[in-house]
Amino acid sequence: MRIGILGTGTVARTLGDALGGAGHDVVLGSRTAGEDKITFAEAVAHGELLVNATAGAGSVDAIGASARADREGKVLLDVSNPLDFPSGELRLTVSNDDSLGEVIQRAFPELRVVKSLNTVTASVMVDPGSVPGDHVLFLAGADPTAKAVVRDLLGELGWRDVQLIDLGGIAGARGMEMYLPLWLTLMQTLGTPVFNVTVERGRTPEAGQ
Repeated sequence: MRIGILGTGTVARTLGDALGGAGHDVVLGSRTAGEDKITFAEAVAHGELLVNATAGAGSVDAIGASARADREGKVLLDVSNPLDFPSGELRLTVSNDDSLGEVIQRAFPELRVVKSLNTVTASVMVDPGSVPGDHVLFLAGADPTAKAVVRDLLGELGWRDVQLIDLGGIAGARGMEMYLPLWLTLMQTLGTPVFNVTVERGRTPEAGQ
């Protein structure tokens, strides 16, 4: 499959190497073309599936640099987060009653946006076995077919179906993105970004208890 990744940072390169290694035709796009890179618009035109791995504050502009005809009907896997560090202090540019995933879906209704992978560091994205156990990854998006495409792609990266939790529509991206301040605190406390969370299902109390 042809995959266009928007971004050239660590996440974009890590995903690009892994997906390319899995046999996909992958390109990485950036704001400007250079000797070894192409533009966002060219990456969107190339991809049958798109991955948004840009910094959250620039995501809408990055996607919008492409022609609508080149976006029409395509699945966009959004792995970005609305993080901002003014004066060295963390804040989310979108939160509470909205999310970056929803902003992108509203801005580009011709895309089928699926939020996932944004709750783990880049190395865990492509090597879930680096963290033991049935730790989980979340998905959110309005289109069931698009989520099925993303689930298959995640499977190629090593994520087993039992590890994937579907949070429903794209509004599920809110909690996924608002987890990031906790993730950063955990990273500082643990001294490593190579970790993830596990969701254990408890026994449902019987009626009357």
